[in-house]
Amino acid sequence: MRQEPTWRIPVGVLGLFLALAIYAVGIALVFPPLIGTWPALAQAPVYVVLGLIWLLPLRRFLIWMETGRWG
Repeated sequence: MRQEPTWRIPVGVLGLFLALAIYAVGIALVFPPLIGTWPALAQAPVYVVLGLIWLLPLRRFLIWMETGRWG
């Protein structure tokens, strides 16, 4: 168990925030022209999947923030 604070936690939180902001802006710029004319019920699953994709690397990232190792 970690007793002292590390630099990885604040850097990780800021990095995560920045990465999510870039990802969100990228999605907001790229996908509306591609699927904007689709019916809403067809667009919904695409945005649900895109909204969940960012979770895939999150586990390893949180492990790195706590331990300094990627696995």
